[in-house]
Order: sequence, then C-alpha cells, then structure tokens
Amino acid sequence: MGFEVNEISANSNGGTELMQRGLIERINIGSDVLDHFQIISSRVRELQEDKIRVLWLHDLPGDPESEHLKDGGHERFHILVFVSNWQMQQYIGYYNIPWHKCIVIENAIDPILTGDKIHEKPPTDVVKLIYHTTPHRGLELLVPVFKALCEKYDNIELDVFSSFKIYGWEHRDQPYQQLIDDCKQHPKINYHGTVPNSEVREALKNAHIFAYPSIWNETSCISLIEAMSAGCICVHSNLGALYETAGGTTMMYQYQDTPAQHADMFYGVLDVAISEINNSKQAALNTAALSCSYASMRFTWPTALAKWRMLLNSMLQTYNDVDSRKLPVPMFHYKIG
Repeated sequence: MGFEVNEISANSNGGTELMQRGLIERINIGSDVLDHFQIISSRVRELQEDKIRVLWLHDLPGDPESEHLKDGGHERFHILVFVSNWQMQQYIGYYNIPWHKCIVIENAIDPILTGDKIHEKPPTDVVKLIYHTTPHRGLELLVPVFKALCEKYDNIELDVFSSFKIYGWEHRDQPYQQLIDDCKQHPKINYHGTVPNSEVREALKNAHIFAYPSIWNETSCISLIEAMSAGCICVHSNLGALYETAGGTTMMYQYQDTPAQHADMFYGVLDVAISEINNSKQAALNTAALSCSYASMRFTWPTALAKWRMLLNSMLQTYNDVDSRKLPVPMFHYKIG
C-alpha cells in the first residue's frame, strides 16, 4: 500500500483523513501500481528512496508541517498534489515551487441530495441553521450574531457540530470553553460536539442554512461542499479558497478586516437568507438547488479517482526505473565563519 499513515492521521477524523481513507477505499488501481508509490498526506516523516514520492497537501504554506519545503525542499518529491488552485498558488509563491511540479485534484464527497430531493427539505415553520467545523474557524462570530437574530426571529434554531476532538485534540477546546458553554445554555442552540460524519450528513439534510462566517484561510472546504450537496443555502465569507469552492452558487460575502465589521456583514446576509426562507421565496430555493447540483457534479469521487489514476499511471511510466527515484544529494552551501 502506497499511502502513509502517521501518529496524527491514525487518530484523526478531520477532512484530510476523510479524503485519504476515502481514496484508499476507492482507488482500486492494484498493488502492482501502488507499491511503487509513497503518498504522503501533508505531514512528512520519513521518505523512501525507492518510491515515487507524492506529497498530497491539505494545509496552508505557513503551517510548520510545510516548513521542510523551504530552500528547494520540493525537490525531494516527484509531484505535489493540492486541493485547490488558490492553495497551489499560495505554496508556489511561498516556497518558490516550479509550476510543473504541481497539480490540483479537488476534494470529493458522496453526494448527499440529488435531483428533485432538494425539494424535500423540512417545512419552514422552523428555519434550521448548521455549523459543522472546528471552533476556531468562525464560531465566535456566529454565536453572537445568531443570538442577535433570535431577537428578530422566533423561529430559528442552530445546530453546532464543533470540537477539536475530531482531530484527537480535545484539549484545544479549552480556549473556546466559554463559547461552547454559551451554545449549551442557549435555548435555540443545540451543541453536539464531535459526531461521526454520517450523523453530520443526516443533520445537513434537515438544515436550511449553512452559517459559516469563516475567519480561516480554507485551502478547500469539505464542510461547505457537504452543505452545498445537502441543498443548504450557504452563507459564508470569501476568505481563502472558499470563493473557488463555492463556484458563485452561494450567498457569499466579502470578508471584513475586523470582527465587528465581519459580524455586521454576516448579520446582514444571514438576515436576508432567513427572511427569504420565511417568505418562501423561489430565489432561496433556486440558490440551494443550484449549489446542490453544482457540488454534486463537481466534487465527486468518480472525477477525483479518474484524476488520481491518470496521475499515478503517468508517474509510473515516467519513473519506472528505481534509480530515477533517488532522493537528491543535498547541495553544499558555503558559509562564512
């Protein structure tokens, strides 16, 4: 098997690990091909000189786990795979990586709703909002904005699936404990912490709005893809690769520089989304249907698998000789003193 598992990925159920496990389950390309590869998801530990080394990056270039790419570190890998064009260009600029060493293969999911099932959302007597990513990505803005909107609407409810426990890092919830307690104590917020992805997908089927005031530079966004595929109206900022992921099919707004400005902007757009659902406007349904169709066609496993198989087969043809896979000899750097 050509896929690397390390001490972090073994105990994590985050997006990176979901993608890796999903690819392992579905790739079906044969051990005679995979045995020639070392496919590493983001976190490099030891490199195998006799393998074709593929670095599959999900992080941001400033992440400490990517620092090894400095000073030509990319030369130790035969190809770098990214999850969005935005992320790829960030890495190229940050580490001076040649374009020809890079390729984008987008994240994939199994579609949640397809076809006319988009119209099977629950009745709008209660407008259900959902947030299903870690706390540091914008929960601190969502909670006060939702509380303020509760003063205007008496028929809104928020489900929060959010904890660092998804990565096995429960201790990192501590700085957000007051925020989590606020969620637990609010009568219209249901705090669920971390649950299996299958439960989140079921919750998304019953949700009307994915409320995501993102303050995090997403390199892609599986949470957004899932919400789109579930027929949710997605209200989110355009930070990082979110605009690329959304493809112009969501209620996206311009990211704001300060928390106060961001909260005001988010409140206004979320207010419009709730109002449209309450008024049964066709525009709200059309927005959700467009996002659903777009996500379910673009971010699919058949598409991703075809790209992965094409990449691995072509790399194997190029590096079929084990001698061509050797790690480069470190360059001598003269230092004075």
